[in-house]
Amino acid sequence: MNGMKAHDQAADEAAVQPILSFDRVCREFPVKQAFLQSPKVLHALTDVSFDVRPGEIIGIVGESGSGKSTLGRLALGMMPPTSGTVRYQGQDLAGLHGRKLREVRRDLQLIFQDPNASLNGRMTIEQSMLEPFVLHKLGNRAEQRAAIARLLDVVSLPTSVLQRYPHELSGGQKQRVVIARALTLSPKVLVADEAVAALDVSVKAQIVNLLLDLRQSLGLAILFVSHDLPIVQGMCDRVLVLYLGRVMELSSRKGIQDGGLHPYTQALTRSSPVPDPARRLAAEDLLKGEVPSPLSPPSGCVFHTRCPRAMPQCSSIVPPLVHMPGHHDVACLLYDAQRAPAVAVPLASA
Repeated sequence: MNGMKAHDQAADEAAVQPILSFDRVCREFPVKQAFLQSPKVLHALTDVSFDVRPGEIIGIVGESGSGKSTLGRLALGMMPPTSGTVRYQGQDLAGLHGRKLREVRRDLQLIFQDPNASLNGRMTIEQSMLEPFVLHKLGNRAEQRAAIARLLDVVSLPTSVLQRYPHELSGGQKQRVVIARALTLSPKVLVADEAVAALDVSVKAQIVNLLLDLRQSLGLAILFVSHDLPIVQGMCDRVLVLYLGRVMELSSRKGIQDGGLHPYTQALTRSSPVPDPARRLAAEDLLKGEVPSPLSPPSGCVFHTRCPRAMPQCSSIVPPLVHMPGHHDVACLLYDAQRAPAVAVPLASA
């Protein structure tokens, strides 16, 4: 019976059409060099494919320079991919222009890391929140103010903040204002780019709970870009692990909570701080070496230069994304039966 239920659940999930799709997406940036030197290319994302279902929260994790923020901007149509396709409800974002693009962008909203950079210090909170209505010519002033009052109630802020300036609010209050403003156009996809990174621990928990409530009440799909793996493990339905612009792993929440399958995911899990004073990070818990330059990424598996389980073939073969039991995809030759025996890499006990 359990097997039948699992099969039915998988079939139901497959039947749900994705709201956002990445299909073999690559994004490169030309980098100018000194005089007489050949220009180079920065490989920000390479061959990234995954879907986002309506109402789903997907965590995007990885070290600095892994391509997390670039992925978020591609999801919003803020830049086109160099190759591959980003689709919103089946529409190629790169192929939309003019009015059609403006209409789609209403459905795709961004929350930045720093609320101070998101709010104009010379404008009151009310003026900042009125901007999206004015730009998109939505409603008269009375309707706009009524909508703003409802949005503030959604994010648990009193209307008294409307006459204040950003510097008069706490960090948590400012981030709630930013979230409320992102909701003014009733988006269907929210990209939270390190949205809680600059906040205190208690405020982080409040914002995370708010995002979970919004997903539940509004059916929002959320791309939660973060380097904070414990938060991602607690709130996201699935987690995409990036390293040097490539997908290392796409896993269910439970798979990540269990430590993941890819050696890179396991290293991130081991090196993440945990609220346990009895545990100290051991030398083997830490990632060794520096992240290679995205201007000249390693051949084969891009993680092989730092991987404790690297095999000779890892330096020459780009591992495909292999589907494993338990809603788990992993790009590692340890799990590719055609090139190496499928051997699980156990996570060292804490």
